[in-house]
Amino acid sequence: MKNSNSSLESLPTTFILVGIPGLEAEHFWISIPFCLMYIIIFLGNGIILHVIRTDPALHQPMYLFLAMLALAEVGVSATTLPTVLGIFLFGTTEISFDACLFQMFFIHSFSIMESAVLLAMSVDRFVAIHNPLRYTAILTLPRIFGTGMIMGLKSIILMAPLPMLLRHLPFCGHNVLAHSYCLHPNLIHLPCGDVSINNIYGLFIVTSTFGLDSLLIVISYGFILHTVLSITTGKGRRKALNTCGSHICAVLTYYVPMIGLSMVHRLGFHVSPLVHAMMANAYLFFPPVVNPIVYSIKTKEIHCGIVRMLSQKKARI
Repeated sequence: MKNSNSSLESLPTTFILVGIPGLEAEHFWISIPFCLMYIIIFLGNGIILHVIRTDPALHQPMYLFLAMLALAEVGVSATTLPTVLGIFLFGTTEISFDACLFQMFFIHSFSIMESAVLLAMSVDRFVAIHNPLRYTAILTLPRIFGTGMIMGLKSIILMAPLPMLLRHLPFCGHNVLAHSYCLHPNLIHLPCGDVSINNIYGLFIVTSTFGLDSLLIVISYGFILHTVLSITTGKGRRKALNTCGSHICAVLTYYVPMIGLSMVHRLGFHVSPLVHAMMANAYLFFPPVVNPIVYSIKTKEIHCGIVRMLSQKKARI
């Protein structure tokens, strides 16, 4: 009981967040590109969600999974917005301990959901190419929505223990973070007690979600490539591969920054704080900014749906 009380007493009341290290005097000007990115994220993903919701022709597995991806990306961005813009626009660098854990929980939960949706989309592409005649019979609406619920519950269940584990660690006055938001790999470096359980559980989450998802995505594309090579006509092969182009871009924009950030956190002990900040920002901002643009341009049905929506609004005016 005494150990529990002393651990609670050593918890910091607030954490100190940082913007871009070394560029504190320029934070107001740096806020401009961040504001633009948030506008693109919410407007771009919002348009995609609206088009999919209002166009019955897009109520198909591929586009429903795309809607889930857009929701996850909006969730991540909405969770980071208060602290990011608070720092750059108003110089607010403090965040309460509980609010930090709350933000960490939702950032990682939505990120886990995003990874799971990318896996589901790769399976969707495999079924569409390998067995197109039974595509809608295999990926029925109940199965799609059930998959979405399972992905959401999985992320919540996996993340739930992390805030509780952090609350039982002594911080000994260490409360300065390396980013404009709270991430578990950053928080775990602050406690002065034994963090082996946190490290083991964090590694379990990473391997059972991002690691397993990325492996299964690679396997799915191995099957897709095998199926495509069995198509006799060159035109058929190109058509099949073209349906995967947007998804491949989404996978790369998600996993490449994530791998870079993970390597910086675990191996880059002597890396400049500026590199830490830039890699974290690339991980959280690059996918939700790029994906709506890529899908709006490369996916014909989404592009046409956006054009129809804009034409209808123009006609009303």
